[in-house]
Amino acid sequence: MGRIVAIDYGQKRTGIAVTDELKIIATGLTTVRTHDLTDFLKDYVGKNSVECFVVGDAKQMNNTASESAKFIEPFVNRLKILFPSIPVERLDERFTSLMATRAIREAGLKKKDRQNKSLVDTVSATILLQSYMEKLITHNS
Repeated sequence: MGRIVAIDYGQKRTGIAVTDELKIIATGLTTVRTHDLTDFLKDYVGKNSVECFVVGDAKQMNNTASESAKFIEPFVNRLKILFPSIPVERLDERFTSLMATRAIREAGLKKKDRQNKSLVDTVSATILLQSYMEKLITHNS
């Protein structure tokens, strides 16, 4: 069994979250500079069994592609070329950053920690992954 890797792609930083091998728990892994993302993923896939990538699908409130989509689509295409045996799923990410910021605030972290954009990116990826896992459970029920 392989892990599911969620990617909250950003122009500067990208949040990464993963499941355990049994796909029970979604855990924030890290935030990497987007410039280093491909190398990070090659290294990660080389050391871990990955069953699927989940990449946030950036949309506006009216369900059309957001401005970020023009950066995400080329990345998704590159991901499919680099890892042809690993499926890439897309999932609406419209509220993940807002939910991440709220979760961090509710966790009682200090203001300085709440302003850490890397933490927000990692938590956003974790929320994206948890949403995907819930979708799988609902779909398989």
